[in-house]
Amino acid sequence: MPFYDYRCQNCRRGVRLFLSYAEYDTAEPICPHCQSRRLTRRVTRVALAKTEEARMDTLMDDSALDGLDEEDPKALGRFMRRMSREMGEEMGDDFDEVVDRLEKGESPETIEASMPDLGGDLGGGFDDDF
Repeated sequence: MPFYDYRCQNCRRGVRLFLSYAEYDTAEPICPHCQSRRLTRRVTRVALAKTEEARMDTLMDDSALDGLDEEDPKALGRFMRRMSREMGEEMGDDFDEVVDRLEKGESPETIEASMPDLGGDLGGGFDDDF
């Protein structure tokens, strides 16, 4: 069921309502905070579901590497964060820490040295091919 965002003109608060497509045409939304009917529809971001195949196609597109300077830790961090979002999976606290540190400009070698268990059973942290 899709959700719709509104702004209450009375209390100025944001309101998110879950309505079916059929309900949207006839609904008279009410603010759950102040019970006002003076709601204005807000246009927000649209989320599209992607198949696993579509996600992989996006990752394999050559343009995904545009602007990636493997010598720039910040660029590497941005790239890793983008790929993580594209996969739509939680990568864990270690991944988040590494990406945060890269985005702050810390070198992969320094991060790897300070996180000896990085990569777990994968044999260590960053590959030399990075």
